[in-house]
Amino acid sequence: MSLLVVEDLRLQYGSRLVQQDVSFEIEAGTIFGILGGSGCGKSTVLKSLVGLLAPSAGRVRFEGEDYWHASDTARDAMRSHMGMLFQSSALWSSMTVLENVMLPMSHLMKWPADECEARAMEVLGWVDMAEARNRLPADLSGGMKKRVGLARAIATQPRILYLDEPSAGLDPINAVRLDELILSIRERTQAAIVIVTHELPSIYGIVDDAIFLDAATKRPIARGKPATLRDEVMHPTVQAFMHRKEVETT
Repeated sequence: MSLLVVEDLRLQYGSRLVQQDVSFEIEAGTIFGILGGSGCGKSTVLKSLVGLLAPSAGRVRFEGEDYWHASDTARDAMRSHMGMLFQSSALWSSMTVLENVMLPMSHLMKWPADECEARAMEVLGWVDMAEARNRLPADLSGGMKKRVGLARAIATQPRILYLDEPSAGLDPINAVRLDELILSIRERTQAAIVIVTHELPSIYGIVDDAIFLDAATKRPIARGKPATLRDEVMHPTVQAFMHRKEVETT
């Protein structure tokens, strides 16, 4: 059984349609990309997957259970198996690095303080941020904030990890480093990873499978591995997206 199954999702804000007919399945250990140009609804689809925006039609099934038709208790249980890295990292400015990473374990999972701290230090070590445990977010670079956000996202041992434009705002060196960390976390945890991105180096470097959303038709127009989208899908929108600035992917 697939870990996540999305069936005929339709998303809108009031009367404004964002996307429709969105369907895909994700297996554990897979890095799945949600691709498309600016304004096509990538982040809106992600919001529905993580429980922030109810669809107007369709289903999101996590381990076979329909998230949006489940009870509040069942939804809470499903959310406990999800991790999220926001585009802005969304760290609490008044908390240290360690406190930020401990937060979901102590407040959501209700783990004992010593277990929260031990796990936080473990995942901070995975992203090479253990030595920064007592620093505040204001003292961190953009790349460091992303790594702390990633550590927090995986602290609760989620089965599925959602990443919203993780490389946004990073220089090429830190973007590559973050991609390498994402791959290493996939190997360590075998969690499924869903990534919203428009960065070609990340798409070609870490994504196993992807869906391509179209802003004009407001529906998916392609599905497949990044190389397949680039070499075999002849839709002009897909071609323009996948072949821009090819030098970055070499």
